[in-house]
Amino acid sequence: MKIGPLDPKLNSVGTTGAERRTNGASAAKSVTEPSAKVELSSAGATTALAADDVSFDKAKVERIATAIREGRFEVNAGAIADKLIANAQEVIGRLGN
Repeated sequence: MKIGPLDPKLNSVGTTGAERRTNGASAAKSVTEPSAKVELSSAGATTALAADDVSFDKAKVERIATAIREGRFEVNAGAIADKLIANAQEVIGRLGN
Protein backbone atom coordinates (compact mmCIF):
# COMPACT_ATOMS: atom_id res chain seq x y z
CA MET A 1 0.00 0.00 0.00
CA LYS A 2 1.39 3.38 -0.97
CA ILE A 3 0.75 6.26 1.36
CA GLY A 4 1.10 9.75 -0.02
CA PRO A 5 0.59 11.43 -3.37
CA LEU A 6 0.62 9.27 -6.47
CA ASP A 7 2.54 11.93 -8.39
CA PRO A 8 5.93 12.85 -6.80
CA LYS A 9 5.65 16.33 -8.36
CA LEU A 10 2.76 17.06 -5.99
CA ASN A 11 5.04 16.84 -3.00
CA SER A 12 7.71 19.28 -4.25
CA VAL A 13 9.08 21.77 -1.75
CA GLY A 14 8.87 24.86 -3.97
CA THR A 15 5.10 24.86 -4.51
CA THR A 16 2.61 26.97 -2.64
CA GLY A 17 -0.43 25.53 -0.90
CA ALA A 18 -2.69 26.75 -3.73
CA GLU A 19 -0.43 25.16 -6.35
CA ARG A 20 -0.43 21.86 -4.46
CA ARG A 21 -4.23 21.91 -4.20
CA THR A 22 -4.57 22.68 -7.91
CA ASN A 23 -2.05 19.99 -8.88
CA GLY A 24 -3.71 17.51 -6.53
CA ALA A 25 -7.13 18.12 -8.06
CA SER A 26 -5.89 17.59 -11.61
CA ALA A 27 -3.88 14.51 -10.58
CA ALA A 28 -6.94 13.01 -8.91
CA LYS A 29 -8.96 13.48 -12.10
CA SER A 30 -6.28 11.81 -14.22
CA VAL A 31 -6.32 8.59 -12.16
CA THR A 32 -8.56 6.17 -14.02
CA GLU A 33 -7.86 2.95 -12.17
CA PRO A 34 -8.43 2.34 -8.45
CA SER A 35 -5.31 1.38 -6.52
CA ALA A 36 -7.14 -0.99 -4.17
CA LYS A 37 -10.35 -2.97 -3.95
CA VAL A 38 -12.28 -2.78 -0.70
CA GLU A 39 -15.14 -5.02 0.35
CA LEU A 40 -17.11 -4.72 3.59
CA SER A 41 -17.95 -7.78 5.60
CA SER A 42 -21.59 -8.26 6.59
CA ALA A 43 -20.74 -6.84 10.04
CA GLY A 44 -19.08 -3.81 8.45
CA ALA A 45 -22.02 -3.24 6.14
CA THR A 46 -24.42 -3.47 9.08
CA THR A 47 -22.29 -1.00 11.06
CA ALA A 48 -22.16 1.38 8.10
CA LEU A 49 -25.94 1.26 7.76
CA ALA A 50 -26.39 1.82 11.50
CA ALA A 51 -24.07 4.83 11.34
CA ASP A 52 -26.31 6.39 8.69
CA ASP A 53 -29.35 6.02 10.95
CA VAL A 54 -27.76 7.74 13.95
CA SER A 55 -29.32 11.10 14.68
CA PHE A 56 -27.46 13.83 16.50
CA ASP A 57 -28.30 16.94 18.43
CA LYS A 58 -27.50 19.75 15.99
CA ALA A 59 -27.81 22.40 18.70
CA LYS A 60 -25.30 20.54 20.90
CA VAL A 61 -22.86 20.25 18.01
CA GLU A 62 -23.16 23.99 17.38
CA ARG A 63 -22.61 24.78 21.09
CA ILE A 64 -19.45 22.66 21.12
CA ALA A 65 -18.20 24.19 17.84
CA THR A 66 -18.77 27.68 19.22
CA ALA A 67 -16.95 26.81 22.46
CA ILE A 68 -13.99 25.47 20.45
CA ARG A 69 -13.86 28.60 18.27
CA GLU A 70 -13.97 30.82 21.35
CA GLY A 71 -11.37 28.77 23.24
CA ARG A 72 -13.80 27.79 26.01
CA PHE A 73 -14.02 24.06 25.26
CA GLU A 74 -12.45 21.88 27.93
CA VAL A 75 -11.71 18.19 27.45
CA ASN A 76 -12.56 15.88 30.35
CA ALA A 77 -9.75 13.32 29.96
CA GLY A 78 -11.12 11.15 32.78
CA ALA A 79 -14.53 10.80 31.14
CA ILE A 80 -12.94 9.97 27.79
CA ALA A 81 -10.69 7.34 29.40
CA ASP A 82 -13.65 5.78 31.22
CA LYS A 83 -15.68 5.55 27.99
CA LEU A 84 -12.73 4.08 26.06
CA ILE A 85 -12.26 1.42 28.73
CA ALA A 86 -15.99 0.62 28.78
CA ASN A 87 -16.00 0.36 24.98
CA ALA A 88 -12.96 -1.93 24.99
CA GLN A 89 -14.58 -4.15 27.61
CA GLU A 90 -17.74 -4.35 25.51
CA VAL A 91 -15.77 -5.34 22.41
CA ILE A 92 -13.77 -7.94 24.34
CA GLY A 93 -17.01 -9.30 25.82
CA ARG A 94 -18.51 -9.69 22.33
CA LEU A 95 -15.38 -11.47 21.08
CA GLY A 96 -15.43 -13.87 24.02
CA ASN A 97 -18.99 -15.04 23.38
